[in-house]
Amino acid sequence: MIKTLWKSTPFLSVFTLFPALLQAQELPEVATINTGDTAWMIVACALVLFMTLPGLALFYGGLVRAKNVLSVLMHCMAMAGLMSILWMVFGYSLAFSEGAGGLNKFIGGLDFTFLRHMDVNTVNGSIPEPVFIMFQMTFIIITPALIVGAFAERMKFSAMLLFLTFWTIFSYLPICHMAWGGGLFADWGVLDFAGGTVVHINAGIAGLVSCIMLGKRTGYPNDPIKPHNLPLAVVGGSMLWVGWFGFNGGSQLAADGVAGMAVLVTHLATAMAALTWMFIEWFRHGKPSVLGVITGAVAGLVAITPASGTAGPAGALLIGFCSSAVCFYFATRVKKKLGYDDSLDVFGVHGVGGIIGAILTGLCAASFMGGIGLDDGVSVGAQVWSQTLSVLVTIVWSGVVSFVVLKVVDLTVGLRVSEDIEVAGLDLRLHDEQGYEI
Repeated sequence: MIKTLWKSTPFLSVFTLFPALLQAQELPEVATINTGDTAWMIVACALVLFMTLPGLALFYGGLVRAKNVLSVLMHCMAMAGLMSILWMVFGYSLAFSEGAGGLNKFIGGLDFTFLRHMDVNTVNGSIPEPVFIMFQMTFIIITPALIVGAFAERMKFSAMLLFLTFWTIFSYLPICHMAWGGGLFADWGVLDFAGGTVVHINAGIAGLVSCIMLGKRTGYPNDPIKPHNLPLAVVGGSMLWVGWFGFNGGSQLAADGVAGMAVLVTHLATAMAALTWMFIEWFRHGKPSVLGVITGAVAGLVAITPASGTAGPAGALLIGFCSSAVCFYFATRVKKKLGYDDSLDVFGVHGVGGIIGAILTGLCAASFMGGIGLDDGVSVGAQVWSQTLSVLVTIVWSGVVSFVVLKVVDLTVGLRVSEDIEVAGLDLRLHDEQGYEI
C-alpha cells in the first residue's frame, strides 16, 4: 500500500518538485557588512579629510602673502569644525533622506536629523552607515573650504562664517541631494561619480561671485601679490594629489575594480594636466614654474572627479589635457581681461575644471572611449546634454544663492575688512597672531 502510494504520480510529483519550489521562492536580501569594503572606506575617509587638513590649508597658506597665512589656515580649520556639526544636525538628512512631495527632486527631509535613525548595526550597502556618513562629511568639509581661496586676504572672519554656513545650507545640500540623494540629476541620468557638480562647479561659481562682490585686493593688479612660500604650497598640492585617491576611489563605496580604475584614471588625468600646464607655460613664458605644475595638477584632479568611475585611461588623458589647457586660459588671460580678483583661482581651476570634466564625462564614459559604456538606448549626445543641463543648473543655483547670501551678510556684519586691516594683515589684526615675520 505504501509502495503504491509512493509510486503514484501526484504523491511523487510533490516530493520531486519540492526542491524546485524552495529554489524559486524569493527570500528577502539581508544587508551585510563587507569588512574589506569597510576597511577601504575608513581609509578613504582619512584620505579625504587629509585633503583639507592639512592639504588644502597648506596649499592655500603657501600661496597667500605671509601676513595672511594664518587667516587662511584658520578658515580651513573652522570649516572642518563647523561643517561637521552642521552635517550631523541636519545636513546629512537634507542631502540623503526623502523629501516631501515634489520637493524631493531638490532637497531631502528631516527624518535623519541628529542622526537619530542610526546605530552601530545600521548598514548602507556593504558598509556601516556611520562610515558612509563620515565619508560624505569629508566632502561637505572641503567644498566650502575651497571657496576660501577666492576671497583670501580680504573678507571678515565673521562674514566668512555666515556666508559659508548659509551657502552650504542653500546650495551645497540641494545640489548634493539632486546628484546623489535620488533627486533631479539622478532622474536625468547624470553621471557625477565624485562631485563635479556637487563640489567643484558649486564652489567655483560661489568663489567667482564672492570675489567680484568683495572687489579687488588693495594694490591688485598694479602691485605684485606673490605667494610667500611656494615649497609650502607644493607640499599642500602634493597632499591633495595623494588624498584625491580617497576622494574618487572611495566614491565607489567598495573595494572593487571600479574603485581601482577610479584611482588609476585619477592619477593619469592629473599627470597629463600637470605636464600640459608646464609645457604651455614653458612655451608662452620661456620657463616652466613649480606654481604652474601644481596648479595644472589640481586642474586635472578636479576635472577627472565626475568621470573617475566611468572613464577609462584614454578618457583620463583627454580630460587631463583639455582641463589644463582651458583652465590655464581662464586663470591667466580671462581673469586679467575681465579684471576680477580670484585670489587663488578657485573659479579658474575648480569652476572651469569642474565644467570641462562634467561635460566630457558624457563622452569618456562611452565604450569606444574605453569607458564603462552608457545605459541601453542612451547616445553619447544625449548623455552629454544631460551632463550640460546639470552644469547649467549648478551654475545658476550656486550663483543666485551666493549673491543673495553675500548681500544679506553685507547688510548685517559687512563683508570686507577695512583698508588698514588689509594692509597690516589679517593674521595680526583679526587673530592677534603672526606666523611669519613681515
